[in-house]
Amino acid sequence: MPKVLVSDPIDQVGIDILSQVAQVDIKTGLPPEELIRIIPEYDGLMIRSGTRVTQQVIEAGSNLKIIGRAGVGVDNVDVPAATRKGIVVVNSPEGNTIAAAEHTLAMMMALSRYIPEANQSVKRGQWDRKSYTGNEVYKKTLGIVGLGKIGAHVATVARAMGMKLLAYDPYVSHERAEQLSCRLVELDILLQEADYITLHLPKTPETTHLINAAAIAKMKPTARIINCARGGIIDEAALYNALKQGQLAGAALDVFEQEPLGESALKELGKELILTPHLGASTEEAQVNVAVDVAEQIRDVLLGLPARSAVNIPGLRPDLLEKLRPYLQLAETLGNLVGQLAGGRVESLNIRLQGELATNQSQPIVVAALKGLLSNALQERVNYVNASIEAKERGIHVIETRDASIKDYTGGSLYLTAKGSLGEHSVSGALLGDTEIRITSVDDFPVNVPPNRYMLFTLHRDMPGIIGKIGSLLGSFNVNIASMQVGRKIVRGDAVMVLSIDDPLPDNILAEIMKVSGIRDAYTVTL
Repeated sequence: MPKVLVSDPIDQVGIDILSQVAQVDIKTGLPPEELIRIIPEYDGLMIRSGTRVTQQVIEAGSNLKIIGRAGVGVDNVDVPAATRKGIVVVNSPEGNTIAAAEHTLAMMMALSRYIPEANQSVKRGQWDRKSYTGNEVYKKTLGIVGLGKIGAHVATVARAMGMKLLAYDPYVSHERAEQLSCRLVELDILLQEADYITLHLPKTPETTHLINAAAIAKMKPTARIINCARGGIIDEAALYNALKQGQLAGAALDVFEQEPLGESALKELGKELILTPHLGASTEEAQVNVAVDVAEQIRDVLLGLPARSAVNIPGLRPDLLEKLRPYLQLAETLGNLVGQLAGGRVESLNIRLQGELATNQSQPIVVAALKGLLSNALQERVNYVNASIEAKERGIHVIETRDASIKDYTGGSLYLTAKGSLGEHSVSGALLGDTEIRITSVDDFPVNVPPNRYMLFTLHRDMPGIIGKIGSLLGSFNVNIASMQVGRKIVRGDAVMVLSIDDPLPDNILAEIMKVSGIRDAYTVTL
């Protein structure tokens, strides 16, 4: 009988499900060295946030077939190491959706009616009704920043409460927003018009301190903001100053830049601020949901069935995984690249498998391209199982085509075209050798460059001196160029320049690049 180790506290219902097919050992609070010592005995590992599944643990897990994280994030699991060993890693991406959405709504209502402070006043023996006169949410405007699953549920409930809905999400189509009765607008408009603002975003370099002093200055002084998503999206110092000075009517925070919340000026504020200790997923139902979801997936994998929420490669045999892995990475890289070139709100993605690749199993490659396309918007929330669903929910039209007659590269190649808010763009790529990824064209201009963490793409007129001007301009901003290549179709016509750079470009440099004579367009990409 297979053996499963449960190394963090899990609801009993999850244990019962696992016990149907395996011997279950519950050993919580294990030191890392003890986990490494005993993990070779087990076929499955079920964890929450307490256990760190490092590369050393994975390498020691000679019999491991699946690692299940009862929750959304898998930041405590070395997913690449597990993938290399053919170990499926699963999570529960929707198990706490309702809990997080309901906590958001509860925070909004508590903030509107001063419920925490009024409760404490009564318990102190006071009967002060006048100090706690609140506000109705009916007919008020709710601005939802991030219209994923949690934001969508907040929208549905808020609409039923009679609220008007605005939404900002650069990765969601207007059609999807309209289905939720939301008016899709730019962030500045949402900040200016909303009476309540709720955040439902991952924390990324782009979203860190998204709500800063400049953003708060655009809000109504009567506005209230709620964050039950990730700490750090709001600049806490700027929020404190705004609340202290009356620039905002209120705020409710469930997440913080540093957790647990230590010494903080936020604690000095009164009824205008509500603080809770990261309770978004803390309902009995959510804990049961994630335990059941992950336990069922571990059970299924041990029975030889596919997992439904794998964050690496679901349902593929290790031998097939080994064969397809470099092409999956190629597809994901090209999807990420073309998504950024086309702009955040992508309407369509055309994926063409060419040459020998056109004769292989295509679905994992299509899914990998979608995962790459959505990775900037969804971060760790998008995986090889939910990428197709997420794309459909965002109104992205996906077309798969094959052309075995194109035999430009041994093993085949991929050609992706995406239409987005910045226009229609295409990229192609292939493998050199068995694993080395090459970008082979950009907007049908031939190139041959490896992907790099930071890249700059320009469309320019093919004329003397333009490359030197761009190089000098980047140098003046202390940007180091790792490599550069130009692709053109005809002499003195249009050309594409691809630069790999060592560091992110400063925010204002694109505007300066566009001032260079002959430059028609410029894009930065982070892979």
